[in-house]
Amino acid sequence: MSILGNAVLRVEDPKLLSKGGTYVADLLFEDPLYVGYVTSTIAHARIVNLEVEAARSLPGVVAVFANGDIDLAPPPPPRMFNVKMARQWLADSVVRYVGEPVVLIVAESAALVEDAMELVYIEYEPLGAVIDPLRALEGDTLLFPEAGTNIAFTIAADFSEDFFSDADVVIKGELINQRLAPAPLEVRSAAARWDSNGSCEFFVSSQVPHAHRDAVADAMGVERSRVRVVTPDVGGGFGAKASIYNEEILVAYAARRLGRAVKWVESRSQSMVGLGHGRGQIQRIELGARRDGILTGYRIEVIQDSGAYPMLGAFLPQLTRMMATGVYAIPKCEFRSMSVVTNTTPIVAYRGAGRPEATAAIERAVDMMADALGIDAAEIRRRNFITPQSSPYTSATGTTYDESDYPGALATLLEAADYDALIAEQRARRERGDHLVLGIGLSTYVEVTNGFPSSEYARVEVLETGKARVFSGSVPQGQGHDTSWAMLVSDSLGIAIGDIEVIHGDTARIPRGVGTFGSRSLQVGGVAVHQASVELAEIAAKIVAEALEANPADIVIDPLVGAAHVIGSPTPQLEWSAIHALAKAKGVQLMVESDFAPEGPTYPFGAHLGVVEVDLETGKSSLVRMAAVDDAGTILNPLLAAGQVHGGIAQGIAQALFEEVAYDEAGNPLTSNFADYGVVSADLLPSFELFHNSTPTSRNPLGAKGIGESGTIGAGPAVWNAVVDALSYLGVRHIAMPASPYRVYEAMRAQGRSI
Repeated sequence: MSILGNAVLRVEDPKLLSKGGTYVADLLFEDPLYVGYVTSTIAHARIVNLEVEAARSLPGVVAVFANGDIDLAPPPPPRMFNVKMARQWLADSVVRYVGEPVVLIVAESAALVEDAMELVYIEYEPLGAVIDPLRALEGDTLLFPEAGTNIAFTIAADFSEDFFSDADVVIKGELINQRLAPAPLEVRSAAARWDSNGSCEFFVSSQVPHAHRDAVADAMGVERSRVRVVTPDVGGGFGAKASIYNEEILVAYAARRLGRAVKWVESRSQSMVGLGHGRGQIQRIELGARRDGILTGYRIEVIQDSGAYPMLGAFLPQLTRMMATGVYAIPKCEFRSMSVVTNTTPIVAYRGAGRPEATAAIERAVDMMADALGIDAAEIRRRNFITPQSSPYTSATGTTYDESDYPGALATLLEAADYDALIAEQRARRERGDHLVLGIGLSTYVEVTNGFPSSEYARVEVLETGKARVFSGSVPQGQGHDTSWAMLVSDSLGIAIGDIEVIHGDTARIPRGVGTFGSRSLQVGGVAVHQASVELAEIAAKIVAEALEANPADIVIDPLVGAAHVIGSPTPQLEWSAIHALAKAKGVQLMVESDFAPEGPTYPFGAHLGVVEVDLETGKSSLVRMAAVDDAGTILNPLLAAGQVHGGIAQGIAQALFEEVAYDEAGNPLTSNFADYGVVSADLLPSFELFHNSTPTSRNPLGAKGIGESGTIGAGPAVWNAVVDALSYLGVRHIAMPASPYRVYEAMRAQGRSI
């Protein structure tokens, strides 16, 4: 009997729930120094005077660096984007967002760093801030005059005049996927120390330790083998820690320059304006259909806010384009986008990274079309689904989906949620004139995981004690890799999970790796572990067969006893410690390395339903039910899958109802702490009703698809649609996210209804 597919408790939890994790902030060094950054307090200005002598002269301050003091080559220009929008290590002559680092201070204590920061004087000449991406597109104020434009990246396409000639009805709309703060519990942090041989140990809260190794080595001008990156426990990443930040690299620089260990941990308010933000898309959509509800064409134009410097966020429209038509057999699609720089925190990847934006756009569009045609929201989806028989299906944007059953996901959801009863309850409340009206929102989605396929490394070895050790290029931030990888090894080798050690996040022990992002871990890193385990079992079978004078094909590894024997004959048997001894005598290592490179991405999918109550007297929207059907192919551990979906759903709901990074017209952040930014909490959420269908993919041996971001992608549009649906009988056709009481009030007032 296989352990795979069973709900196995997380082996990580006893430590986390007892003594707790070990994070960069917890690391102790001998005689360390502490780093802090003086950051810009203005969104766009020229630096006309910078005075740091008072800070330098403060007792206990070891060094103060402005950009001109840093004797490193400038950071490489942004790949794929306008190279004239390059960033310096620290702001030199111009600052471009509130929170941009200007001065690096190193002192004997964190408290002294704070004191020294207060003594730095910066005189600014304001240049005028550009916060609205549409205004940035006009180009009246340029962030990089030498570039001659605010456009960093373009996906160009001509829109045809007769595109909707075969449509009876065309709906149009402008949607905003608002800017969000990833807000991991652990803020950005890094520490570094160099030895006398010129080698560096670098500790960082990261999703991509090998990328951090390469970035530190390249910046410092040393061989990559001389940099060891260690990621201790990582307290959340959500995509934002898959980017490399100057503030992190400069920690390694300061440590080498000063010859001592250096440590940096930002504050929460610094993190809210320094850690990259997510989303930030303006979407202009048009959807055409026949009167029977069959969709004929979809057109979308995206204006992507990139923030002050083009990082990964500028590229997000490409992922939005890939998934633009969603689960629907729309025969044609036109897409174009422009990514622009603004005087705001740079945009990076955030849970879903371009795919939630695509789903939000098409799912709102489909609901708008259903309303225009008077067709039920579930029915119009059924009429337009890509059928399971069409797999593999290539969409109108050229994306080839793997195995799917979109109608099946919706059917499971509607039955589980009793959709007809909800419709009846909604109608009854409206007829009674209740002040608590019901809104029912649907979202059917498909997303891409490991969207730009890359490989992953794993090594599995059996020790002389009979226990096993796994080395993985994937690095977790709460996903449960230790449990998952141990399950895979246990399934192949029959070694108890408690006897399997999983090692990750250390580039000295793991020679290569890509990291954890884009829901790629199980389908790439897990498959690498699986393949190494299977091959190791085959090596062991040959050794056991020779010892027992049997055919290797007749040797089985019994997981119940953790030993190998001839099939059908439990005795004699050899435990792993004995197998290890035999292998050692033969000069054979019980160790296998594996690099798995998939043939393509996978496309998990599902259907979500949100039910909200909107109080017509206050405008408040309360989520009262959330049901979700997610199909990620083969599920390794239902407990871990449910945890990933649960967290993802919470983040999707948060965008729909609560969270938004806001700036005033001058570019001052208005949401730089948890008192002002609406981070979702448990008391705002109902219990989730979770269901899983299983449509395995053929693109990896496990049949697994990604699941880490599915909840966010499906839940957000469902709840968004639900709020609009609650007020649709009053003539409300759209409400911007987050659907705050004020926005609900404004939408009602526009229809002549006051609270």
